[in-house]
Amino acid sequence: MAIRRWLAPRRFFANGGPKVSIAQRAFTLMELIITCTVLMILASAVIPMAQNGIKRQKELELRRDLREMRMAIDAYKLAVDQQRIKAPPLENMGYPESLDVLVEGAQANGTLSGSIRFLRRIPVDPFTGRPEWGLRSINDPPKSTSWGGGNVFDVYSQAKGGGMNNIAYSDW
Repeated sequence: MAIRRWLAPRRFFANGGPKVSIAQRAFTLMELIITCTVLMILASAVIPMAQNGIKRQKELELRRDLREMRMAIDAYKLAVDQQRIKAPPLENMGYPESLDVLVEGAQANGTLSGSIRFLRRIPVDPFTGRPEWGLRSINDPPKSTSWGGGNVFDVYSQAKGGGMNNIAYSDW
């Protein structure tokens, strides 16, 4: 008979659920409210951290792109000084006329034939989303925001605002 009690069907209400008191249902609802509150607090702390992570990633990409373009400008100048490529006009002082010259390449001198490229492509500014950069010539002041033309001595970002280090992107 003891076995029969274990196998006997349990008693249910008409709605099909087990017999549960109102206090037990209320406690479950309270647990749900507390859990949702804790999750909202955690989410509100994680969202700013994720936004900072995205901004940090864009800043790293900007720093890498600026370094890549500046190294290409320096490599172009070095190639002109070593007479490995056809020299630009004298007023350029050995610097390229534009960033496009670095991508298209410069005519090689001597035993080398063809052209020497210094960049595969002009990088896209991660903050503006365009491959457009501010340029400075050798005759421009260091903090100039307008290009005097003639040659490209330096590049900077045209993005508004500043980095996490409180320095404007145009000053990087």
